[in-house]
Amino acid sequence: MTDWVREDGIGTSPFPPIAEYGFLSDCETCALVAPNSNIEWLCLPRFDSPSVFGAILDRDAGVFRLGPADVEVPAARRYLPGTNVLETSWGTSSGWIIVRDVLLIGPWHHEHERSHTHRRAPTDYDADHVLVRLIRCVNGEVQVTLDCEPRFDYGRANGEWQYTGSAYREAKCTCPATELELRLISDMNLGFEGPRATGRTLMKEGDTLFVALAWSEHPAPDTYEEAYERLVWTAHHWQHWLDHGIFPDHPWRTYLQRSALTLKGLSYSPTGALVAAATTSLPETPGGERNWDYRFTWIRDATFMLWGLYTLGFDWEGNDFFYFIADVAEGEQGVLQIMYAIDGEGRLTETTLDHLSGYEGARPVRIGNGAYNQEQHDVWGALLDSVYLHTKSRDHLPERIWPILKGQVDTAIEKWREPDRGIWEIRGEPKHFTSSKLMCWVAADRGARLAEMKDELEFAARWQSAAEEIKNDIFENALDDRGVFCQHYHTDALDASVLLMVLTRFLPPDDERIRATVLAVADELTHDGLVLRYRVDETDDGLRGEEGTFTICSFWLVSALVEIGEVNRGRELCEKLLAYSSPLGLYAEEIDPRTGRHLGNYPQAFTHLALINAVMHVIRADQGLEAGALPLGRELARQRSQQS
Repeated sequence: MTDWVREDGIGTSPFPPIAEYGFLSDCETCALVAPNSNIEWLCLPRFDSPSVFGAILDRDAGVFRLGPADVEVPAARRYLPGTNVLETSWGTSSGWIIVRDVLLIGPWHHEHERSHTHRRAPTDYDADHVLVRLIRCVNGEVQVTLDCEPRFDYGRANGEWQYTGSAYREAKCTCPATELELRLISDMNLGFEGPRATGRTLMKEGDTLFVALAWSEHPAPDTYEEAYERLVWTAHHWQHWLDHGIFPDHPWRTYLQRSALTLKGLSYSPTGALVAAATTSLPETPGGERNWDYRFTWIRDATFMLWGLYTLGFDWEGNDFFYFIADVAEGEQGVLQIMYAIDGEGRLTETTLDHLSGYEGARPVRIGNGAYNQEQHDVWGALLDSVYLHTKSRDHLPERIWPILKGQVDTAIEKWREPDRGIWEIRGEPKHFTSSKLMCWVAADRGARLAEMKDELEFAARWQSAAEEIKNDIFENALDDRGVFCQHYHTDALDASVLLMVLTRFLPPDDERIRATVLAVADELTHDGLVLRYRVDETDDGLRGEEGTFTICSFWLVSALVEIGEVNRGRELCEKLLAYSSPLGLYAEEIDPRTGRHLGNYPQAFTHLALINAVMHVIRADQGLEAGALPLGRELARQRSQQS
């Protein structure tokens, strides 16, 4: 494997930079593709399953490469416009080839029986459970190699290959440790070297090759022509899906579109859930212990997800995600966890994979997430704000939602006086976090508004009274001597989560306390202009080591600056953040402002959601539109038609 120059400039690393990975998805699982054409992350059959290719966490944990024999640095990489189909161009001393990688999506499969996994209404399409890799030689001649070495169960078990056809073009890989069976089909000859399937051939100008890896009963393509046809179907599917969105005619349009495609790719279509990120345990601190599993759905993402989807006009996806949240809330009877598995399972026991070295030695490698049973009081506000957004988008509150809503508001009102672990899931002592109090206020405030809409005036009055009590408590305990809202009660430490006060309309943006808070974060909680979530030396988070700036917090600051009238400053920060995007337009959780290095799990949904919010704030300000709450997609379309 290639040694990559470390982004800190000190030596080399066998691991590519996090931001160099390409992202593929079929909306049931995803793959990460390194620049040298290695598939280094693929969990089967779904996002949170054990990995089959896991080299991103240990160079011996499974890899799948298809590319030129003697060159590992490509000439160029891009997504086919409007798709999640990755194209890599390779130039060698003797010729040029182009590789296209895709997780296939096809027509709906379950015509004569019901799916065992789908809970949302069926659509016209479905994951094919096939990874396809196509090569075309466009000039000269190039020696091409294939190496497919799956390591099942996060690299703990080798597979065994055997031929399934009469020649050398089809094979399967099985492992006693799992029921999963991989099928490899190609028009190049395959051979086996222990747990590795290999192939080698010389391609000349005009030649084409395909390789397909399948893991379900759905058939894989068995010719290049069929593979190409199904790749085109998938590409058109992504483009047609993107066409349903409403994007402003602006130079930043492509960032909105890539974020939309990434969020769709991180969604689990059978249930409507959204994984927070595609990976586990990519480090927030290089070589450190801040490594977490993000392949779950966080309730706090609900509001931001619906903001993003409704703003861009993706109402169907917003509806699916809303009803996934409703499903889990309906089963909890008021005691809502902060996160769930993508099928709604609540038990997410955290364990460590001590046999894996971790990305650049960052250990431990974790699966599951021990924060699932923490007390975090922002969940009720996130849920209620999502209900409020959903109801506004349709002018209708579904009957099944009212009992859920009542239970969640009452729980927030019952619990808001207690300390918790906060939005950042600290593993130190619980505190009275300002953002947690804020979101309890959101729960009561949105509950009161929804009760009024439903003509439940007694509930509306009681909940609005509770909202005022929470607000006054925040005024009394969360402000420092300067009139700045702080991280928690009885501290002067800052926290980027207080920026949510602007975005949730806790106070009007021209309130002096809001303005002072936004500017304090911008001036005192930043590194080279990028926002830290907090300073680790001022916060008992139960962990060692530094961390990078949190990109979502930087995008929050963009939105907040625009809200308080600092449009130029917000636009400049937004331009800077967009320049930090990966070569393929993706974001990890954090950015090291000294090097531009991406840190943490990747790609991260929360960051792309905040990008949509921030970019739309700046665009609206540039167009002279009110800086208030983001318009829904239909409203934006109406505004555009009126302007024309």
